[in-house]
Amino acid sequence: MSGFSLKDQLFNEGKVRYLAGLFGDSIEGDRFVSEVMAELPKLELKARITHISEVLAAHLPDDFAKAAAVIEAALPPPLDPEKLDDDFGDFIFSPLGAYVASNGLHELEVALPLLKEITKRFSVEFDIRHFLNAYPERVMAELHAWAEDENYHVRRLASEGTRPTLPWGVKVGLSVETPIALLDRLYADKARFVTRSVANHLNDITKQDPELVLETLARWRRAGQQSTKELDWIERHALRTLVKKGHSCALERLGYRAAPDISVKMAFSDSVEIGEVGRLEVVIEAAQDERLMVDYGIEFVKKNGARRPRVFKLKKLDIKAGERLEFTKNHRFLKQASTFTHFTGAHLVYMQINGQRFGEQEFELK
Repeated sequence: MSGFSLKDQLFNEGKVRYLAGLFGDSIEGDRFVSEVMAELPKLELKARITHISEVLAAHLPDDFAKAAAVIEAALPPPLDPEKLDDDFGDFIFSPLGAYVASNGLHELEVALPLLKEITKRFSVEFDIRHFLNAYPERVMAELHAWAEDENYHVRRLASEGTRPTLPWGVKVGLSVETPIALLDRLYADKARFVTRSVANHLNDITKQDPELVLETLARWRRAGQQSTKELDWIERHALRTLVKKGHSCALERLGYRAAPDISVKMAFSDSVEIGEVGRLEVVIEAAQDERLMVDYGIEFVKKNGARRPRVFKLKKLDIKAGERLEFTKNHRFLKQASTFTHFTGAHLVYMQINGQRFGEQEFELK
């Protein structure tokens, strides 16, 4: 959408007034709003969270225990415990977790119970990581208890807060093996919000120890504590990075043979301009029945002239012996992508099917 601003949708004067109103007479609401809004429009999203938490700190008691009591009293009712998924809550509560991480790091007996209450309104996955780094054994013991909590937002935090590479989150000093015992408790959860976190956690681990993930999934399969349908979903989601890399064991675990008996023909536009679309045409013929994970990769030219491959999902399909399938795919080379910069030069496109390369063609990006 033209002109859409996520930071303005999540953090604006209306949201700030709502937060101030929850505190009632515990803070000077109008002054709090005025002080927040004096700087808020200039700031990016993460900086807005920090700014609101710092202004709030100036309005709360200096004694952390007293401030924690004020925050807990201001919290609205928890999110609906029956929803089980896609209920992230309101981002305006994220400064509360940031406040606790900044001001209560060495007061665990007060800070951890408060984080547990805040996460029932909005996840404190970023904030708990500071406590994990400062007191790993104490906090992990608490998270093991939270993994059994009746509230699924609290259970999810046990997985999400300990992820090895949580986006936006500070790095935690845990080994990838340490949280496995937590995931052993959480993978059989009935809430997709929890099992999605478990799958994302495993996907993080695949970047360091693929075998640990494959062994863990096999063990869970043998245990039979989660439904087959949900465990299938967890596996697909957990192995997605390995699948993109063409990891043969991961693909075979999902039912794709590492060496499918197929022939592949492909063609791509000889040249494409940045901002335009290149057309990929593919023909696949099978000598026997096969289940195929069909992707394509592009080796993009980097600023230094070297090339770096990226794999794009195309389709999953079953093909019969002697069958011939034809399909096309348009790939747009965005001119002003926010996360990727295109450079002109000779690129390479190739098919990746069940993790193996089939065919390739150079093309010029102008």
